Amino acid sequence: MAPTLFHYPLVPMDDFLKHERKERCKLLVGAGVVVILVIVALVLGVLLIIYVKRANSEACQEGHRAVMECRNVTHFLQEELTRAQDGFRDAEAQVATYNETVMTLMASLDKEKAHSLDAEKKVEELEGEITTLNQKLQDASMEVERLRRKNQDLSARIADQKDSASSLKDTSSAAAPLLPILLLGHGARLL
Repeated sequence: MAPTLFHYPLVPMDDFLKHERKERCKLLVGAGVVVILVIVALVLGVLLIIYVKRANSEACQEGHRAVMECRNVTHFLQEELTRAQDGFRDAEAQVATYNETVMTLMASLDKEKAHSLDAEKKVEELEGEITTLNQKLQDASMEVERLRRKNQDLSARIADQKDSASSLKDTSSAAAPLLPILLLGHGARLL
């Protein structure tokens, strides 16, 4: 193969210097960016190391343990609160049942009181009737006693008149046993 000749276009010196300055600027900017990134990385690394040391420090470990203990206590208290609320709901349901029972018993008691008042009125009425009947019985007994005396008086008169007429004697003695029966019948009607 034959040697090739390379032909480079001629570049004026001003353009070459401008181009070289641009390249240097780009190089400097790139180097500056790299230096800044390295510094930022170092700062972040140092901050990370400080954070890790603090995070693993005794105080931080105790704080972490305290947070975990608080979470456990909070969880336990939430469970206790849930149980207490369930117990409260159950107690409210029992109270509602007891209130219904009390209302039923009060209604039943009111009915019993009304029934008792009715029974007392009935007893008073019956006592009044008994008093009235006792009075009538007493009156009838007095009437019977009066009629018995009258009968005795009549019997005595009849016995006196016995001598006067024998026909009258048979009629009087037959009427004497009928008279108490008539008087008892009359007394029973008064009752």
